Amino acid sequence: MENIEKAKNTAIVAYLTIIGSVIAIFMNQEENKSDFASFHIRQALGLFISFFLLGYFVGYANSWTATSAFYLFYFILWIYGFLGAVQGQKRELPVVGGFFQNLFKNL
Repeated sequence: MENIEKAKNTAIVAYLTIIGSVIAIFMNQEENKSDFASFHIRQALGLFISFFLLGYFVGYANSWTATSAFYLFYFILWIYGFLGAVQGQKRELPVVGGFFQNLFKNL
């Protein structure tokens, strides 16, 4: 059984901006690789990349309701993932979590 307390720091850093996700990847290198940290790195990286890709297109909608709903949706997903990391739980993000786990399975 891995020590989740040690991996929590790496998992939390992953949710602190996309740069934090990249830093967390380097923190979770081979010699001290944690499955818990890898799980949250995949979730956070997928969340940030999809936010930037989809946000680009939502911005062209030029509708404050669409933009507000988009930001609210991603903020709720971010909170859900971040709280899972803080609490030491591996909970996939609703709707997109399984996709991110499969897409980034090599991390």
